[in-house]
Amino acid sequence: MKINRFEDIDAWKESRKLVNSVYEAINHSPRFNKDFRLTNQIQGAAVSVMSNIAEGFSRRSNKEFIQFLFISKSSAAEVQSQIYVALDQNYITQDVFDKIYNQAELISKMESGFIKYLYSQFKKPKKSK
Repeated sequence: MKINRFEDIDAWKESRKLVNSVYEAINHSPRFNKDFRLTNQIQGAAVSVMSNIAEGFSRRSNKEFIQFLFISKSSAAEVQSQIYVALDQNYITQDVFDKIYNQAELISKMESGFIKYLYSQFKKPKKSK
């Protein structure tokens, strides 16, 4: 399948689910919702996962796209770390924690695979005309 738009990228589709899960967790927990510092941080990190995939794709350069995918992976790890805080403060249940943590992990693995693929494109000989 050819990727013509960032919306075609599976990791972007999964990151959209991550964003929705984070917002849902915050909106369903009055205590979580009132922790403005944590909610701003985790929302920003989740949105960053999604945004960096889109921004990297728009650069039209595999080298730059790889750089943005690494930033996105870092933001996914940030979500994973912050969701521990929400769990430890009893803002969320273990099930909600697992859903968000595992979704971030899935995206990170997808991005690693995509990065490997993009790196492999550097090594391919260019077709001569």
